[in-house]
Amino acid sequence: MTEAELQQQRAKIWRLDGYPVRTLEEAKSFLDTVGFCLMFPLRSVPLAPTFIGAYAGSEERLPDSRHAYADSRTQPAMELVLRLLRERSAYEINFEPETPLIVSASVLPLFYGLVGDRNPKAAPKSKAQGAKVSPLGIKVFETIEKHGELSTGRLQELISRELTTAALERALDELWSILRITRVNFHENEGATWEVLYRWSPEAVAEGLRISIPEALSALLGKYLEAVVAAGQEDIEQLFSHMISRSKIRDVLHALLAARELSLVSYGAESLIELTPVQEARPQPVRRRNTKK
Repeated sequence: MTEAELQQQRAKIWRLDGYPVRTLEEAKSFLDTVGFCLMFPLRSVPLAPTFIGAYAGSEERLPDSRHAYADSRTQPAMELVLRLLRERSAYEINFEPETPLIVSASVLPLFYGLVGDRNPKAAPKSKAQGAKVSPLGIKVFETIEKHGELSTGRLQELISRELTTAALERALDELWSILRITRVNFHENEGATWEVLYRWSPEAVAEGLRISIPEALSALLGKYLEAVVAAGQEDIEQLFSHMISRSKIRDVLHALLAARELSLVSYGAESLIELTPVQEARPQPVRRRNTKK
């Protein structure tokens, strides 16, 4: 495969070939195909599909998150994502401050196995206990768990009117990073609406709890390579290092290469990793029985 053919395959999978995503069904189909994508392009992760790109149907002049407000495609694309969130066809992962990761419902259990809290119904452990959650984060979790779906504005009222928006957003990010909560809606006046994930999608959480970190990462690596066709090890590490250490990524990559589930392939001067093609079973020759005595 030439570099041009590789780029052509990616453009088709990422919906950058002039066939944009416009309807809810098209959005579901796109997400099911790629498994997960960035909402907006990210410099630190150059090799990944984006939802804004799929909506635009092209990679030309795609806005990053800082300039998205000025792009006419942003609002309808975000409304489409919001519809997916409301009906549990998609979820957001707290991937990077600049842009979330949009994840299809089918791969959410894998992400939960990778980064999710192993005791989803208990109060989160505090930072003093070696976890990533502050006392405010614990309070936010307990408040959402008690009252059900809550907007950012309503959370602020219930916890403390003196609580700053910045402090509340940091606490929400802590819980979101370990998939204790998920964004389920958005209102212009009150902001995002949050719910505890184990109540919003109990089946996905239950399935994710049965998946080990190496198993989850192996499956997600496979899904990523399906979407990008082939990728360099650095591109793979750049993406997944936002969620797990590079050493663990390398361990899983080496194991999959050793098991020949992944293969190294040359594209020009580059050595890329791809899913090992499925070999068609060759028909075995029929052996004639010797009937002579």
